[in-house]
Amino acid sequence: MTDSNKQNLWLRYGIIIVASLGYFVDIYDLILFNVVKKESMIAMLPFASAEEIKNTGLYLFNMQMIGMLVGGLLWGILGDKRGRLSVLFGSILLYSIANIANAFVTTIPMYALVRLVAGIGLAGELGTGITLVTETMHREKRGYGTMIIVSFGALGAVLAAVVGMWGDSLGVFFTTLFHQPIAKWQAAYIVGGILGLLLLLLRIGTVESGMFKSVLQTQTKRGDFLHLFRSKERMLKYFKCILIGLPIWFIVGIIVANAELIWGKELGVAGVQNGLAVMFSYIGLSVGDLLSGILSQVFRSRKKVVMGYIGFCIIVVTYFFFFAHGISLNTFYFLCFLLGAATGFWALFVTIAAEQFGTNIRSTVTNTTPNFVRGSVPLITWSFQSLVALSFGNILSAFIVGMVCMGLSFWATYHSQETFSKDLDYTE
Repeated sequence: MTDSNKQNLWLRYGIIIVASLGYFVDIYDLILFNVVKKESMIAMLPFASAEEIKNTGLYLFNMQMIGMLVGGLLWGILGDKRGRLSVLFGSILLYSIANIANAFVTTIPMYALVRLVAGIGLAGELGTGITLVTETMHREKRGYGTMIIVSFGALGAVLAAVVGMWGDSLGVFFTTLFHQPIAKWQAAYIVGGILGLLLLLLRIGTVESGMFKSVLQTQTKRGDFLHLFRSKERMLKYFKCILIGLPIWFIVGIIVANAELIWGKELGVAGVQNGLAVMFSYIGLSVGDLLSGILSQVFRSRKKVVMGYIGFCIIVVTYFFFFAHGISLNTFYFLCFLLGAATGFWALFVTIAAEQFGTNIRSTVTNTTPNFVRGSVPLITWSFQSLVALSFGNILSAFIVGMVCMGLSFWATYHSQETFSKDLDYTE
């Protein structure tokens, strides 16, 4: 191997490492909010009722989702106009600062504003990292790169659960450091901010995408979001990319997020803790993404593997809702692991989106697609709550919504173009 080839290899490794660590911190912050929101809101609303806490938590979550929708569009367009690297590190810087700011909010309006800013920052890391990797790695091997990013990044949720639930010593440490009382939930946010700022030091040695540099030298219009809707074929292709990811956030947003409040009680399982449910599900998601990435390389197909995972989702979800009543607590957490593993096609889902479109609009698509899926959670939640209000019950309501999500995802995957080893050096 020549010195030039060795240098190119290390540059690719550097991009994968930075993108993986960035997504690790991204998921840490995204999940941390769900782990510590109750404790943090009680600190600001000490006399609030349980219903007020619940509604406030939903309001803060929606503010974060609005931020991610805005951020996905903002960072995606900037990635096509200004470059992938600047967006990658800009998003990391923004959500790192927001994380630290989160530790020092004292009112709900302040909390909501910071969650909005954090959501904007969080929206840019994954899509930009995937775009960079797909454009810099060999087209036969790029699936491994995206697999590593998501598999490692998902473990950020495990750290968030551990720090959020058992990080009391961190509060003591930061109390000593800042000479003022720092609660556990505040310390957890500070850790996330510090991790992100440390990650920025790794930007040395990373390089911009060669494909983007080539397009930069032409007069091709870049980052035109409306271009996706000027052709019926292009618009349908974009919508199908979004639909593929629906089952993932149905399981995360409806099942895992409500493990303690709803499903532990419905299934007669005592002692369920949401933090542990999140931790085990994301361990499963990391394992699932690792396996799906390998399988897509072995079978040389993204579509076949995603459709297989959707089938697995249907089996696990059906068992969870209709055959798991009265199971032990450990079995409940094992099912959370299986639910996470069944959604382990997140890497393939984002990779498929990146591989469907040309270089001049690839960042826009790859950033908006996962964030529009995340943004679908309020609609999925509303559908679930509407069915419950019609007296379908929690289990049947969730099952119906889940099957609709999985059916749409399977249809979209089946009718999408196979993109394994597709040459991406082209423009729309």
